[in-house]
Amino acid sequence: MKSALIIGITGQDGAYLSRLLCDKGYRVAGTSRDAQMANRSGLAALGVADRVTIHSASVTDFRGLWQAVERCEPDEIYNLAGQSSVGLSFEQPLETFESVAAATLNILELLRLLGKPVRLYNACSTEVFGNAPGPADEESPFRPRSPYAVAKAAAHWAVANYREAYGLYACSGILSNHESPLRPQRFVTRKIVAAACRIAGGSGERLSLGNTDVVRDWGWAGEYVDAMWRMLQQDEPGDYVIATGRSFSLQDFIVRVFAELGLDHADHVDRNPGLLRPSDILVSRANPAKSQEKLGWRATMAMPEVAAAMVRAEQKTSHQETIA
Repeated sequence: MKSALIIGITGQDGAYLSRLLCDKGYRVAGTSRDAQMANRSGLAALGVADRVTIHSASVTDFRGLWQAVERCEPDEIYNLAGQSSVGLSFEQPLETFESVAAATLNILELLRLLGKPVRLYNACSTEVFGNAPGPADEESPFRPRSPYAVAKAAAHWAVANYREAYGLYACSGILSNHESPLRPQRFVTRKIVAAACRIAGGSGERLSLGNTDVVRDWGWAGEYVDAMWRMLQQDEPGDYVIATGRSFSLQDFIVRVFAELGLDHADHVDRNPGLLRPSDILVSRANPAKSQEKLGWRATMAMPEVAAAMVRAEQKTSHQETIA
């Protein structure tokens, strides 16, 4: 039986990855800052809360991570932890850098000193490419436009350096936006879906948003974790762009969500300049050709399917809460 340690197991990706690995027969453990107080709602929603073990460890605490690795003796480590909101990173730049870049260095140095053949997956983001002139691939230059993207870029190059300098099996998955009902409502996609469902239910509220002209490649989190796993099954480690290859504006997403509920978005949505970020990526496009060829991975859900699935899940949750 293979063993995996998921650093940041209670987040969206950690929950979906836990389900995938449990279904593959892995012994799965994870870390959270405080295991006793960890929010297991995502794991519970996917039916794996009682199939995983959670240990207390902060990503910036070298000793705590070392103890977690020694307890679990993992064959694979998935680093999914860290401050994950682009918007929040402007308010908490140091926390973002420490929890992403410094934490990744902690893990890499731990594996170097441990000297065991553990395979590492590191979560990177297409945010590192900034406003790339065309669909970005693994060879595209980095032009980060947020503290979050700066931190992810630093972590990416740390992984590449340790792979080349010390022969570690370490990979970075450069993932485009990937969504699900497990997203917190501070993320704009879930914010839109939750508000639209409340409006459809008669709340009478209006949805306030910043720049709705930005273009992103939105995929489904449950599919993206399969790509993470596939990266660690290759003979040689490498970095991969994971994306649908199809980009849409946030306005397209809004229109689709409200249409799923039989509503005209124009009657319910306002633009609020106060919600604009200090700097942002206007257009994000990604080329997943390498992951399709080398990993045999291809997304089956892009923005239209993701929006519809999130609406259905939100309606189901709201219905259950009403009954309760």
